[in-house]
Amino acid sequence: MLIFRRPGTLGPAHRGAVVALGNFDGVHRGHQALLAETCAVAAREKTKPGAIIFEPHPQRFFRRDAPPFRLTPFRPKTHLIAASGIRLLFALPFDAAMAATSAEHFVEHILVRDLGVRHVLTGADFLFGKDRGGNVALLRAMGERLGFAVTTFGTVASPAGAKISSTLIRNALREGRMDDAGWALGHYWTVEGRVQPGDRRGRTIGFPTANVSLKDYIEPALGVYAVRVTLGEGGSARTYDGVANFGRRPTFDNKDVLLEVHLFDYAGDLYGQHIAVSFIARLRAEQKFAGLDALKAQIARDAATAREILARAPAKPPI
Repeated sequence: MLIFRRPGTLGPAHRGAVVALGNFDGVHRGHQALLAETCAVAAREKTKPGAIIFEPHPQRFFRRDAPPFRLTPFRPKTHLIAASGIRLLFALPFDAAMAATSAEHFVEHILVRDLGVRHVLTGADFLFGKDRGGNVALLRAMGERLGFAVTTFGTVASPAGAKISSTLIRNALREGRMDDAGWALGHYWTVEGRVQPGDRRGRTIGFPTANVSLKDYIEPALGVYAVRVTLGEGGSARTYDGVANFGRRPTFDNKDVLLEVHLFDYAGDLYGQHIAVSFIARLRAEQKFAGLDALKAQIARDAATAREILARAPAKPPI
């Protein structure tokens, strides 16, 4: 997949795409269905499938002091979008200029002049432009005048009828409902990051951990999780089962929130490596222990429980 940050200078080979338009935070099952339809339309129209996203997420621009909320920062989002079959990704910078761009200007200057889109697919409730002044009706009317087609994509819902949305998934993560989040995502919720040096306390109690900062990711419920950890990328990637604690480590009176991951059956130095941690199930809430012996005993029990759960967990959440 080719990624364009400044699409105003596109060559002829990359213009005229069929594009999905949205933020796609999480690239959940609803997004996946829209991206799949984009690929199908592009195949029928004999052109390339593309997607348009905004980076950073518009909410971050307008709410700079808000706590982290993203399900997928830019790097993992691109991986998921590429896996859907999209070949061109237009990551438009969301800055003061973009925030001040009217819906009409966005269509005329970005969609038509810069990208030369042939067909736009988006959700029926998608709003865009300054003060969210543009909607699907405006997009369709301008498409008829300027020469591109518009398709709106229906809602993908849960068996209970709830709309699958990034908000629904964020709520599930905050409550530790990893099965619900995974079902709605269509993949286990995963965070990526580089392993940081820690206080090496885990080594002293027999459970060495890789420490990862969540940075821009939403914070899930504090507690202990069964996880799968992928080291490396592409053909050299290897995945290990493990157990992780996300929290403040109250036994040691630490205040900063940190993800600490213990990999089963792994021996090696992870410092500086880029890893991906998939959250399969929440085992329990975080708690404070009377001392190291009690903590070690509980970690051993958590590890045993995690092994049992992971032995049964499929590669992807059941649909």
